[in-house]
Amino acid sequence: MSPKSKILVTGTAGFIGFHLARRLLDDGYEVVGIDSITDYYDPKIKIKRNKILGGYQKYKFYKKNLAKYKALDKIIKKEKPEAVVHLAAQAGVRYSLTNPWAYADSNYLGTLNVFEVAKRNNIKRVLFASSSSVYGKNTKIPFSESDRVDHPISVYAASKKANEVLAHSYHHLYGIETAGMRFFTVYGEYGRPDLALFKFAKQILAGRPIDVYNNGQMARDFTYVSDIIDGIVAILNKKDLGYEIYNLGGDNPVTLMRFIKLIEKRLGKKAKINFLPIQPGDVKETFADISKARRELGFSPKVKIEEGIKIFLDWFLANRSWLLKLKDGRQ
Repeated sequence: MSPKSKILVTGTAGFIGFHLARRLLDDGYEVVGIDSITDYYDPKIKIKRNKILGGYQKYKFYKKNLAKYKALDKIIKKEKPEAVVHLAAQAGVRYSLTNPWAYADSNYLGTLNVFEVAKRNNIKRVLFASSSSVYGKNTKIPFSESDRVDHPISVYAASKKANEVLAHSYHHLYGIETAGMRFFTVYGEYGRPDLALFKFAKQILAGRPIDVYNNGQMARDFTYVSDIIDGIVAILNKKDLGYEIYNLGGDNPVTLMRFIKLIEKRLGKKAKINFLPIQPGDVKETFADISKARRELGFSPKVKIEEGIKIFLDWFLANRSWLLKLKDGRQ
């Protein structure tokens, strides 16, 4: 894609969407953003992100729900983007167990509408967010794109697997170039308040206990957001994309207890821990095999966990006056 291109990014008030839009704008692209700004977690941080993007001359924003096809089609016909990066989704594994309908609307119907509007308006490249959650009950470590993903263990994971199947259908039928990006535990500045790093920092600073599941016997392939954005931009610019799935992960799983110790060290404060059993829908370990992304995209994560946590917590502490007031995300 030329830096003069116009890119439609869904979910620009969200965590990854915000960082992608800002990167594209910094690189000279025009960005059209769409976000419904739901209250799954405190909308104040979504509004803050969107306000930052609004400072760019080449950013245009629409507050719309992707489940409404006609509104989306109207935007596409007006803006005529050359490509779509579809990141808007209902997030959260645990919340999908209590409100599965939200995932049907946001993750499946919204994605169907994105591909259908691309087909009808001759947009030939659509990237979309998938998740490491699709690996479900897989026991082979690390997770590879060639692994079967037929056993999701949450409604959220099932919705992401459905997106991958849907994308393949639109590629096969209509020649849309598309790639599903399986993200592995993304973290960084302006991150989601419902995710572990944000929640742990908030609770530790307040002197309240943190909930640690499976008695701490868990590990995650934490991936700093700037590395994720590097991967998305590389896919966006890849020639002859076809239909692809890429793992975008940190390539170095970290145990939950080490993760907590790194937070304690930077904050200079010990965590009070409430050990709990593993939650339904959770997996014990994630680990991305990124050899395909490394080979085809030149993807190489740069930010180590020690550096990433420090960057996040420095940002958190500098903005604690308003971050500590944010409402907790739904579970």
